[in-house]
Amino acid sequence: MRTIVVLMDTLRRDYLSCYNENTDCITENIKKFSEESCVFENHFTGSMPCMPARRDIFTGRLNFLERSWGPIEIFDKTLPKVLENKKIKSHIITDHAHYFRIGGENYCQQFSTYEFFRGQESDPWISLIDDPYMPEKYFGDVKRQYQCNRTRFKEEKDFPSVKCFDAAMNWVEENKNAKDFFLMVETFDPHEPFDIPEKYLELYKDDYKGPHFDLPKYKKIDVETKEAMEHLKKRYKALVTMSDVHFGKFINKLKENNMYEDTLIIFTTDHGYCLGEREYLGKSYMPAYNELANIPLIVHFPNNNHSGKRKSELTQNIDIMPTVLDYQSLEIPNSVTGGSLRNIVEKNEQNKEFLLYGSFGLAVNIYDGQYTYMRGARDNSKCYEYTTSLTTIRNWLGKDIPEKIECGHFLKNVDFPVYKVPAEKNALVSDFSYIMEDHLFDIKKDYKQKNDIKDSEIIKLMERKLSKALKENDAPEEQWERLGLSK
Repeated sequence: MRTIVVLMDTLRRDYLSCYNENTDCITENIKKFSEESCVFENHFTGSMPCMPARRDIFTGRLNFLERSWGPIEIFDKTLPKVLENKKIKSHIITDHAHYFRIGGENYCQQFSTYEFFRGQESDPWISLIDDPYMPEKYFGDVKRQYQCNRTRFKEEKDFPSVKCFDAAMNWVEENKNAKDFFLMVETFDPHEPFDIPEKYLELYKDDYKGPHFDLPKYKKIDVETKEAMEHLKKRYKALVTMSDVHFGKFINKLKENNMYEDTLIIFTTDHGYCLGEREYLGKSYMPAYNELANIPLIVHFPNNNHSGKRKSELTQNIDIMPTVLDYQSLEIPNSVTGGSLRNIVEKNEQNKEFLLYGSFGLAVNIYDGQYTYMRGARDNSKCYEYTTSLTTIRNWLGKDIPEKIECGHFLKNVDFPVYKVPAEKNALVSDFSYIMEDHLFDIKKDYKQKNDIKDSEIIKLMERKLSKALKENDAPEEQWERLGLSK
């Protein structure tokens, strides 16, 4: 069985016309793909942001209840390795630099082979002793390393995400006779900085003349003008459109080589992004509103089965691993807590009663198909990270508190001893305050989550569901205490 996962980082669901007919973001190729595939309406992220989301995808279980940002663990059973044990080759093509930074160990190395394109964000790629062009006036941030990198982007074909799709087309051409493989095509775009060739920005009639603005700081809007915010949104749309164009070329290459109809193709993202909603910019510090958590999932099933269907059952990215293994007729490891999408499309069965999602150390969120309940921590001193490797995003975990780190058999269903590190500092982002709030929304009536519900009986119901979901996902014992829940 040929299986392909296409992941675009930071892709907003509501910017895609197949989910929002009122959007003005141009995504003609994703729309066409959706018409030939099955669209999942209630698909949510699990762990956020980047590397936590990828550990979810690779292992079929949630990362964020026991770990912030970190590597593949020695005890993880990963999708590429399970396939390799059955002699199925896997390959990843990516420009996601976090795979090759401290805290991103052993992800690409799970694959039989991997291909990496340089230059996104602060990837330490181009070395310039003298400063590159640095805008004097700007909103948000300007990163010197990215300004160095972008000196190499002379034409559209030079952009890293374009190179990813070009490489994917070459790979397909070279392996067009293969009947059994797993290919992952992952682009950092449309993640910030929202940098694109000018022709894509022109599609959105952008006439902005203000300070440079393509990389927001993660904070609430304060000095950014209305004009600057409109410009930023147009830059994001333009980057989504460029991603859509090259995704379309890749899909056409599959069709040209007769590799489309009988291939399982899964299209999704890791999370969304706030572009001014409720005055928020960015991700990872605010409540996990639908702009962040409700993400696209479009699946082309073999033989065009289920094309044109839209499914409302609850799904999330931990379902990708068991789905691929199911269609490969392979046994799903006991560690996996996700469920195969096959149950949904062929049997109309609900895989789960509710979904858990969030970022380590922040609120824990649950969605049951009607209500979203966000539960902020009551006591974050009762919060620990568990790992066999003391690395995290660009840094070492627990470096300042070695005397407080324990080691032992702390995790359920894990044979290996792990470090237990007090989460005195949130490893994800350190230069702003995290927002710990409770919220309850009726998504069926209030998808945009504007009207908080104060009904104590519904809150009690959601508390019970949250406690049950924590148990089902093998949450560490202290999660109940930090959230102020009864077990």
